[in-house]
Amino acid sequence: MERIRWNSRGLVPVITQDSRSGRILMFAWMNREALRLTAKEGYAVYWSRSRNRLWRKGESSGHRQRVREIRLDCDNDVLLLQVEQKGGIACHTGRESCFYQRLEEGEWQPVEPVLKDPAEIYTPGG
Repeated sequence: MERIRWNSRGLVPVITQDSRSGRILMFAWMNREALRLTAKEGYAVYWSRSRNRLWRKGESSGHRQRVREIRLDCDNDVLLLQVEQKGGIACHTGRESCFYQRLEEGEWQPVEPVLKDPAEIYTPGG
C-alpha cells in the first residue's frame, strides 16, 4: 500500500479490464480500505465519490466483479484490475462497458448495445 502514490484525497484511479477479452470495462477510484477489501475478498470494492462511501461493485445490480489480478502502473499512481465480470454488464446503463460512446464527426454516438434495461437491473430483486 505504501508504494501507491495516493492523490491528495487519499484516492487512486482504477481501470477495470475484462480478464478474458482484455476489454476496458470501467474507470473508478479506490481508497486504502477499498483496495484492502478488494484484495482480501477477491471482489471489486471501489470508493464512490458521489456517495462518499465504499461501493461494492454489483451490490445492487448483482453484476459483481471477481478479481483475477491487481496491477500497479510504472508511476505507482494507477491501478489495473483484471476481473471476471458477472452477468456480462459493467455499466449502470446496462452495457458491457462504460466506454460505449465513440466520437464520430464531432458528436458522441452510442456504439454498444444495451444488454439489459437499467430499470430492470436496479429494482428490488432486479
